[in-house]
Amino acid sequence: MVGRIISLVCCLLCSFPFLIISIYSRDSDEPISFWSGDTSLKDKVKDIKGYNVEMAGLYKNCAFFFGLNGILFVIFPAAGMVMLVFGCTAGIYLAYRVYKRILGKYS
Repeated sequence: MVGRIISLVCCLLCSFPFLIISIYSRDSDEPISFWSGDTSLKDKVKDIKGYNVEMAGLYKNCAFFFGLNGILFVIFPAAGMVMLVFGCTAGIYLAYRVYKRILGKYS
């Protein structure tokens, strides 16, 4: 049971930064970067408000995934492990593809 609780806490700790970024950067005048801290986004993005709204949605989805995954760890640890591996491999790739689509839309 302790392992399940530790897994839940770890997933919630992963979820928390994504949630904070999605809430506090939504109305920012600076474009939300995709984990790399790209400083050239201000020159690339034309509609910063619309871009930030969609990027906040992407980060909120990431936070939701990790939070749900933590709950899954408590209920069924094997499924939680499989979903965590999926989220940290294919999930990052899918999030990057969504980011590129958003960047293309607002560039």
